[in-house]
Amino acid sequence: MHKLGRGNRDKVQQFMAITGASEKVALQALKASDWHLEGAFDVFYSQPQVKPYTDTRHLEELYNRYKGKLYLHSHPFTFYSYVDMILVDGITLLCNDLQVEPQDIVMLVVSWHMKAATMCEFSKQEFVGGLQALGVDSLEKFRERIPFMRSELKDDQKFREIYNFAFGWAKEKGQKSLALDTAIGMWQLLFAEKQWPLVDHWCQFLQARHNKAISRDTWSQLLEFARTVDLTLSNYDAEGAWPYLIDEFVEYLIENGIIQTGNSTDWSQRR
Repeated sequence: MHKLGRGNRDKVQQFMAITGASEKVALQALKASDWHLEGAFDVFYSQPQVKPYTDTRHLEELYNRYKGKLYLHSHPFTFYSYVDMILVDGITLLCNDLQVEPQDIVMLVVSWHMKAATMCEFSKQEFVGGLQALGVDSLEKFRERIPFMRSELKDDQKFREIYNFAFGWAKEKGQKSLALDTAIGMWQLLFAEKQWPLVDHWCQFLQARHNKAISRDTWSQLLEFARTVDLTLSNYDAEGAWPYLIDEFVEYLIENGIIQTGNSTDWSQRR
């Protein structure tokens, strides 16, 4: 590695620290991506054969650290019963161990990797399978992987996948729609990453005019609207197949003078 410039040496070291890969693998991935670090991560994680080995015993120990504990009170002693699931308390402990806040969007990315069915829950299969896919079998490796998971939010395709995943993950079990308050919280979290100038107006509109649960169609189409329709609405097609809520939102923007009709900036390119 002595033949590399200082900048590239630093990238190799950073890549190895985050992925746990060998120097040889780091060099291969970085060269394949023309020394773009985020591109090298994509190369690395798209090739299962170069993922580091994970020790199933260590994964079991991690899971047991976080799996649920139920308190069964019985005088004069307190008894505990463990459930085969990681619940809110376990996730809070995990966040403490990872040195991230529970409301940090990176925990949504973690849940996406684990293919978690429900917010604030990890089954054993989800937790262990997700960590194996990430090449993680220790807290140290998990913490090292956090920067990579944050970087995935900057990838448009991965952001779309994470965004669409969030709908099913955040809705109540057995419900087809997402509770409005939950949807608003998720939109504010997600669009803090992929900035959309109208997100606050959208949330205000829903609270004032809609005040009902959000359908999957509205959820998915809003991202398309945010990405493709410019701030002046000059390329908005009123005859298009937008959900009725988005059509009503456009009317709301016009009625309240919120749109900047004299501004031709394409804000979908500013993210």
